[in-house]
Amino acid sequence: MSSIASSNNSNRSVACALALSLAGLLACGLAAQAPPSQSVSPASSPFQGSVVTGEISAQPVALTLDDAIQRGLKTNLGVILSGTQTAEARGERLSQLQALLPSVDGSAKESVMQVDLAAEGLRIPGFPTVIGPFGFTDVRASLTWSLIDVASLRHYQAARHNFAAAQLSAQDAREMVVLVVGNAYLLALADETQVASVEAQVATAKISLNQAADNHKAGTAPLLDELRARVDSQSLDQQLIVAKNALEKDKLALARAIGLPLAQSFTLADKAPYAAFDQIDVEKAIREAHANRKDLAAMVEQTQAAEQQRKAATANRLPTLTFNGDYGDIGTTLSHSHGTGDAAGTLSVPLFKEYGLRGEAQVAQAQLDTAQAKLSDKNAQVDADVRDALLDIASAQKQVEVAKSSVALAGEALSEAQQRYANGVSDNLAVSQAQQSVAQANDQYVTSLYRHNVAKLSLARALGAGENYKNYLGGK
Repeated sequence: MSSIASSNNSNRSVACALALSLAGLLACGLAAQAPPSQSVSPASSPFQGSVVTGEISAQPVALTLDDAIQRGLKTNLGVILSGTQTAEARGERLSQLQALLPSVDGSAKESVMQVDLAAEGLRIPGFPTVIGPFGFTDVRASLTWSLIDVASLRHYQAARHNFAAAQLSAQDAREMVVLVVGNAYLLALADETQVASVEAQVATAKISLNQAADNHKAGTAPLLDELRARVDSQSLDQQLIVAKNALEKDKLALARAIGLPLAQSFTLADKAPYAAFDQIDVEKAIREAHANRKDLAAMVEQTQAAEQQRKAATANRLPTLTFNGDYGDIGTTLSHSHGTGDAAGTLSVPLFKEYGLRGEAQVAQAQLDTAQAKLSDKNAQVDADVRDALLDIASAQKQVEVAKSSVALAGEALSEAQQRYANGVSDNLAVSQAQQSVAQANDQYVTSLYRHNVAKLSLARALGAGENYKNYLGGK
């Protein structure tokens, strides 16, 4: 029982490893946009979820790989959240820009007053105790402008870099969706192939069981042959149940990633392609990855934002010059009013805020050091991603070729064992063993083909060319 079950576990191990790596990449991307005090749990990866769209159809939907990826690019939760983070960063940039621009406010006041002088402590003989009612109208515009504020300028420049990083992260999220959805689709295809393989093995086992039962009834074979064939048949029945369950669960995971209603039945229209991958120049591929990876470019922007924040912390020691002024008409009525104005310039210099300024500078420097360390690690990670993907492609390609040969040889061995048993030359132990070899060979072929295609998707992601995945799945 073990060959197909172990293969299913192998496929799922590969998928789990990929999911964890995707979650790690996501955590890095979100951490680049979150304050250093916040942390992102890999288990909370939004790329496994989506916003469900579309009506449920009674007829199964034929879903191609391209259909699935295009749906994912529109409805995947990771893409949607990246868009909202970009909007948030845009808003922060505008807020920081306003600190550098003049602020103009308008006001209109209509006042009516009556004053009790006695209550105010004024008692003048011959003078009325109560004055009023009287009133005035005041229409005025006021202006406030920070003419010189280096710290605000640095904060705005940091916000610009954060906005650019958010835009790049949104583009990188699309690359991640291609990899996540592509992996989910290929895993479901591998499950589908596995189910077909086990069904064929079940049919073969039924034939062997019937043959062994007939021989036992005829007295030409012992009961042990029938029992062995029955155990093999029932074991494959159990494996078929497990394989079908795995297929349905992985199809649900695919539907979750692309926003398809979970009650909607669908079929996988594409089949797992296989195309040998030509060798490419590793150093050239690494240079291409450094030029095209959006997550790396986003981290560069985040590092530059941290540099500006560090400069802003230093600029807090500098004087600021602010202009305040207002102009308007005031009088008993608008027709009996006169223009008045006020203008003031304020130069403000921090005299003693040493501990506060030092603390802000140290916090900003620590954040800059962290960003620079992460950027250095990301550069090394880009190299590793490309090299790992190429190694996985080469290894899986060899496994596919060997597995193809093994499937053919195992099929011939099974046919030979069945003929020998039918002719009474041997018992059905050889048939049972040959069936297990066929199952193992099929499992290895399915697993190696899945790994080969996922490795090519991973290479496209590593090169920053995820949306051109067709060029890689078809060979290059």
